[in-house]
Amino acid sequence: MAESKFCYKALVTTGEYRITVRLSATLSRATERWSRLSGNIRGILWISVGTVLFALTDVVVKTLGRTFHPFELGLFRYAIGFLMLVPVFIRMGPSQLKTKRIGLHLTRLVMATIAQLGIFVSIINMKLADATAIMFSKPLFTTVVAVFILSELVAARRWAATAIGFLGVIIMMRPGSGAIDPVALIAVAAALTFAVANILIRLMSTTEPPSRILFYYHIGGMAILIGPALWVWRMPAGIEWGLLALIGILTTLAMICFVRAYSVGEANAVGPIEYIRLIYAGLLGYFIFSETLDMWTLLGGTIIVGSTLFIARDEARRAGGQSGPAG
Repeated sequence: MAESKFCYKALVTTGEYRITVRLSATLSRATERWSRLSGNIRGILWISVGTVLFALTDVVVKTLGRTFHPFELGLFRYAIGFLMLVPVFIRMGPSQLKTKRIGLHLTRLVMATIAQLGIFVSIINMKLADATAIMFSKPLFTTVVAVFILSELVAARRWAATAIGFLGVIIMMRPGSGAIDPVALIAVAAALTFAVANILIRLMSTTEPPSRILFYYHIGGMAILIGPALWVWRMPAGIEWGLLALIGILTTLAMICFVRAYSVGEANAVGPIEYIRLIYAGLLGYFIFSETLDMWTLLGGTIIVGSTLFIARDEARRAGGQSGPAG
């Protein structure tokens, strides 16, 4: 009896060892193949995963938005994101988290929080494809805002592309169909405030590392929303806790994917892949929420995407010209 037990344990141990060896070998081969891929290919794969995660976040937000206020959704988004990033902040330590530009941090987090709430409101109350397409107008606003905040000089061709892009936004707001949907105006305002927030990152980037910006962004977002969220609080039940946490998890993972994408790939190669999210939004909206695409969505969305792609490529050419050839 004792001998049979010993043999059984030996077989189990041997089996576990073989599985461990096989998994280790498989992981090693996968890592080697991944490292052989070019930076642009890895960037495209990273951003492809990120767009899927953002699209899934929109589905969760739209589903929960029927019963939860955007204030509460936003609070969970910031709180869960902060918890996921705590190991990063601990490694930084108090000395690296200190800043002398608290005013810019406060301004940016207010702009970003307003934008986040605006996105949630538009996702909940608009078709997913419409809300996503209007949010892609952010680069158009960035061009305009950069002139006033950064005193950037903008070429005539970029002004033309920006004007055409705003025409796409107007088309998506369907001005000829009666009163303009106020939620569409909220989506446009969210794109504008996000553009301001991104420009402020450029201002801070000379002294503030990304991890410090993320720290104040999440801490500030929680501080701003905790009061309003408690005012409209609805106690989650059962699976709702998991879905609320999922908003923060998916958003944070998507942000990490985007950071990785742009750190290993060129912007003009990686950036255009982000627009796949429009396709995801249309498909998810159709199959989950029975939303249909109309002519205005397709026409306006196409114009916005085309204009922002032109601006992105023009920016990449300009950056390449300024940097010069590698020595």
